[in-house]
Amino acid sequence: MTGTVLTESLLALRELAAEWASGLRAAGAVLDRDPEAIAQFADLPAVRCMAQLLVPGEYGAEGITVAGHRFHGMTALERTVLLEEFARGDAGATLAAPGASMSGVLLDVLGDDEQKAWFYGRLVDRPTWTFFALTEPDAGSDANALTTSLTPGPDGDFVLNGRKRYVGNASRAGMGVVFARAAPGPLGVRAVLVDTASPGFHAEPLDMLGLRGARFCALEFDNVRIPANRVLGRQLSPARRGMWAATLTFNRLRPGVAAIAVGIARAAHEYVRAEGGLRTGGVAAEWDQLGYRIESVRNLVHLAAMEVDAGGSRGGHLASSAKAEASRLAEDVTRAACRFFGPSARWRHPLLDKLVRDARGVEFMEGAANIQKLIVFTGLLAGKVGHGESFPALSAPSGTGGLPCG
Repeated sequence: MTGTVLTESLLALRELAAEWASGLRAAGAVLDRDPEAIAQFADLPAVRCMAQLLVPGEYGAEGITVAGHRFHGMTALERTVLLEEFARGDAGATLAAPGASMSGVLLDVLGDDEQKAWFYGRLVDRPTWTFFALTEPDAGSDANALTTSLTPGPDGDFVLNGRKRYVGNASRAGMGVVFARAAPGPLGVRAVLVDTASPGFHAEPLDMLGLRGARFCALEFDNVRIPANRVLGRQLSPARRGMWAATLTFNRLRPGVAAIAVGIARAAHEYVRAEGGLRTGGVAAEWDQLGYRIESVRNLVHLAAMEVDAGGSRGGHLASSAKAEASRLAEDVTRAACRFFGPSARWRHPLLDKLVRDARGVEFMEGAANIQKLIVFTGLLAGKVGHGESFPALSAPSGTGGLPCG
């Protein structure tokens, strides 16, 4: 495996993202105490970048122009480059930023022209938070057990009722996506766009130990009216507009979540280098080995992103492998960093304490490790991974011009 799979333009993007990420660490410490303080940091380049990430240029997003290329974060590989560096600054602050996030990926899969214009237009008009609501208090993300309901209304529109849980940024969001059951069976699951100003919508923030800036919430829908033109996938067959779309969305997003974990691991690794005075001997060698492991997992994350972008059948399995490995890496490196400083490390080094908590939080984003390992196992049984196939070639992004969003 080579040391990098990035083009010169992506390497330039990573360098710019690292520069922007420098302002996130102080913001993350504030958000850890007060998640609602995100408005204080709206002008940070990284926050401004996140606010228009995943918005295509044809809808008015400026994007990021560097090394003669314009990036909008529409590919998984672009997002891994940005998110790793931003998370190295602070993962909580990164996740607290406004923007399309998971809903944007789903809209790219399911949305029609009218829906995209409405959704992207609001994001371009002003910084807007979004949410993605699938998980339920009693059913988790099991499609067969979803109880949130979408029923026809008397005027041709629909009515949404039910509850969701662990939904990031929902209490500050202007709009988002909700998965609900419109009919029995797996093909009866539908996704709808919800305006949070609608009567009957309620979001309640939950207590959190890590990634507090992300403001995970519990949601309730009490006869929320859903216009018929806000039902996603209406132009598609039933097989391609419910959980199939959710699975594809998770596959596209998991390399980015894995990149966040790599960024956390790098932050802890570099902190020990800077503050711990590592010199020679076994401890220094152990720390070098962790550094090599970080590079190895980063390469896995990039390769998974490439496969997802290429639309290959192995993309989901590699993305799950990358997510599981990166989450374990973040936990291992942050705990090792605390051991280096002794029993009182988390008391005397608040940054390490936060990194430990944030690392554990990433484990539960987009599926815990046991779920990811099951996905990898099914890929092995199906012969989709583990047989030495070549990876897709990395092509340079197209398009030039535009202004950086920072």
